[in-house]
Amino acid sequence: MKVPADPQWERRVRESFAQQSFMRLIGAEIAALAPGRCTLSLPFRADLCQQNGFLHAGVTSAIADSAAGYAAFSLMPAGAAVLTVEFKINLMAPAAGERFLARGLVIRAGRALTTTECDVVAIADGEEKMVARMLATMMGLQGSPEKTKA
Repeated sequence: MKVPADPQWERRVRESFAQQSFMRLIGAEIAALAPGRCTLSLPFRADLCQQNGFLHAGVTSAIADSAAGYAAFSLMPAGAAVLTVEFKINLMAPAAGERFLARGLVIRAGRALTTTECDVVAIADGEEKMVARMLATMMGLQGSPEKTKA
């Protein structure tokens, strides 16, 4: 198990996630959280779909990016902020299901850059199907605490 640099990591991650207006807009929530891991859950919504009724790739990418980012953020020191530097996503199957889980995992946490991966699965009739895999690099901005709403 990875060891967080900040003993208040969980509070900091949850407070930061609560500031994500886009995640709130689409209905994504933190389903599980551990040092170096973050799982987001998103219920199916027809208004988040593309023309064939599958979850839009932009939404799939957004939940994967946030899950990977918060997995990385969980290991960063107090007073840091997290930003995505780059990501690559493979969309492996149509995103059709009742619920979607994005499971972010830190592969390597560095001083400035953290490498993460995230699998997105669709759940239908109690069965999981992998729909996407992301590989991402996150940057920890030291001395740049998360902004909060005024």
